[in-house]
Amino acid sequence: MSKPYIICHMMMSVDGRIACSMTAQLEGQNEYYSALDAIDAPTRISGRVTAATEMTSGQTFQAKGARAYGKNGFAKQTDATGYNIVMDTNGTLLW
Repeated sequence: MSKPYIICHMMMSVDGRIACSMTAQLEGQNEYYSALDAIDAPTRISGRVTAATEMTSGQTFQAKGARAYGKNGFAKQTDATGYNIVMDTNGTLLW
């Protein structure tokens, strides 16, 4: 298998925070989204906070038991030309 071609295009504050409500107020955010559209990347990676803000209802998942899953989890509902990959290491997003 060949290695994928990866472009990392990010926007954050000077102190390193990537908070959607805060970065939306930064000068140049329109150029950020224009460049993102121009790249036309088929797949995007988001962290838990960004995904909770942009892709979910904002509610969190509460497990009924404290038993660990015991392996890596992955879900792909369909084949597509691109995907939104979300890093939710604690499994708290409610889809």
